[in-house]
Amino acid sequence: MDRRDFLRLLTGLAGLSCLNRVPLHALEKIGSMQEDPPLHEAMFYEQYAEGIVLCKLCPHSCKLQNGQSGICRTRTSDGTKLYTLAYGNPVALHLDPMEKKPLYHFYPGSAILSLGTAGCNFRCLNCQNYSISQVSPKDISSLSYTPEAIVETALELGSKFIAYTYTEPTVFYEFMFDTAKLAQKKGIKNVMISNGYIQPEPLDLLLTVMDAFNIDLKAFNKQTHRKLTGGELEPVLSSLKQVHKSGRWLEITNLMVTGYTDKLDEFTQMVDWLLENDFASVPLHISRFFPAYKLANSTPTDVHIIEQARQIAIEKGIKFVYTGNIPTDPGQNTYCPTCQTLLIERQYYNTQIKHLVGGKCEKCGTEIPGVWG
Repeated sequence: MDRRDFLRLLTGLAGLSCLNRVPLHALEKIGSMQEDPPLHEAMFYEQYAEGIVLCKLCPHSCKLQNGQSGICRTRTSDGTKLYTLAYGNPVALHLDPMEKKPLYHFYPGSAILSLGTAGCNFRCLNCQNYSISQVSPKDISSLSYTPEAIVETALELGSKFIAYTYTEPTVFYEFMFDTAKLAQKKGIKNVMISNGYIQPEPLDLLLTVMDAFNIDLKAFNKQTHRKLTGGELEPVLSSLKQVHKSGRWLEITNLMVTGYTDKLDEFTQMVDWLLENDFASVPLHISRFFPAYKLANSTPTDVHIIEQARQIAIEKGIKFVYTGNIPTDPGQNTYCPTCQTLLIERQYYNTQIKHLVGGKCEKCGTEIPGVWG
C-alpha cells in the first residue's frame, strides 16, 4: 500500500463507527513499524534524592530509581534523568468523526485525525482499550511517526483537526505537545480527550496549544473513583476548573458503570457540583457502559437509569445534556435550551445541522455556546 492508498483508506474509514482505529498492518508501509521504543528525555521532573527522580507530570508523582517505570508504564529513569518511552510511536491512528470523541459543540460533522500511544496513568477496571492502554510501549508493536509526519498526514487528508486520544494523552505528553505546536503553526486545531489526571503546571502549558478538551469525570464518589480507576478524584475536578477557566472549549463525559457509577444520588451530587462551579453551559455526555476488561462479566447500564440521569441534569439546570452509546436515542440531539427547537440531529455518527445559524437558534435567536466554525 502506498501513501495515496493509505490516505484513501483513512478517509473511507472515517464514517464507520465500528472501527476504533486503523489496523497496524494497514499503516506498515506508511510509518515504519518499530519494536523497541527510543528514549526521549521527558519534561516535568526533578532530582528527588541521590539516584531517584521525581516525575511531576501527573498526581501519582512517581519516584523512580534506575530502571524503574512509573504507574503509566511510559516514563522511566536512569537515576538522574527521566525519559519517555512514548514518543513518536503511535499504536492507533485513524480519521474519526468529531462526534466520536465525543465533542458535540466543536465543529460538528468534521473529520479529525486521531492518535494514541501505549500506556495510561489509570487502571480502569472497565477499560475498552486495555490492549493498548494497560501495556508499556516496550511490549507492543507500534509505528514510527514524527510530529512532522503526523501534521503532514492531517494536511494531506484535508483534516483541520488532530485529537490526542484512545489511551491517556498525558502519558505521551512530549509527543503530543511537540505535535500540537507544529499543528498550531499550520492552522490545525488540537483536541485532547483525557481523564484529567495531570498536574496544573503541565496542563497550563498544554492550554497554550490545545483548542478543545473532553474530560472524563469517571465517578463522583472518592472511594468509587479510586477503586474504578486507581486515581484520586480531586485532581480531576481541579483540571476541569483549570480548563474551564482558561476559556478553551470543554465537554465532560460521565460513563455510568453498572454497580459503580450508576447511582442517581451520586450523579445528582455531581450535577450540583457542576452547577456550583459554573459548568451549566458545558455539554455533559452521559454514556452507557458495556462490559469490558475486568468487568467483562458485568451487564450494560440500564438505559432507563441514563434517561433518568439526563432528566435530573436538565431539570437542575445543565443546558446541554447528551446520552452516549445509545445510537438512536434523541438524547444525542442538540436542542435550543430556550424554545426546544431541534438544532443538530445525530444518529450514530451522522450529523445534520437543522436550525443552528451563526451559532444561534434560528427560531428564537438564543446563542448556543460552542465553536461552530
